[in-house]
Amino acid sequence: MSDTSSALRIVWIYPDLLSTYGDQGNVLILRRRAELRGIATEIVRVHSSDPVPVEGDIYLLGGGEDRPQILAAERLRADGGLKRAAERGAAVFAVCAGYQIIGETYGDDAANPLPGVGILDVRSGRGETRAVGEIVADVDPALGVGRITGFENHQGRTAIGPSAKPLSTTVRGIGNDDATEGAYQGQILGTYLHGPALPRNPALADLLLRWRVGEIAPLPPSWGERLHDERLAAVL
Repeated sequence: MSDTSSALRIVWIYPDLLSTYGDQGNVLILRRRAELRGIATEIVRVHSSDPVPVEGDIYLLGGGEDRPQILAAERLRADGGLKRAAERGAAVFAVCAGYQIIGETYGDDAANPLPGVGILDVRSGRGETRAVGEIVADVDPALGVGRITGFENHQGRTAIGPSAKPLSTTVRGIGNDDATEGAYQGQILGTYLHGPALPRNPALADLLLRWRVGEIAPLPPSWGERLHDERLAAVL
């Protein structure tokens, strides 16, 4: 955890710009699953007018419309705090618009390429059709997460560079390109999954916790696991 705090610092970046689909749920489930294990947490909300603190543990970015996405990318690049945090080993979890802007480039509403924050080796543009609906994907076995489920609503298509790996292989839905969904590089992870993603996939939330605190005790199955199983059954 952070060198300056005994609590796990969860940093929610730009909720005023990037929180289209209930992304606060990702913040809440991380805090809940940490505290059920006796891990103290601190939630830091960073609005777009605020500097991004470097001494966080897990940074969360949500989805957003085209114009807020552009503004968020510009401010994150100018601020530099997220990039410095990633360089010092913080975990980053970014969804949809957030996923695109932490990459090298992303497309605006006219398909023009714009520079991203550059902490994940992906490049995103606009596809010919919009991807909307439930998505199911099998996560890279190296991460120990299994099958994930979520809801996608995006026109983006994302190509993964050599420094990153696909987060998962799609079973149902579009994701990056009809074949893979999301990407990860070290402790930086991006995905198109809404839902929100972490309440629907408790194992994915636990992955982020393990990245920052090491081994964690298992929790008995509860509503999160039941929601995950119900969504898989409904879609497949």
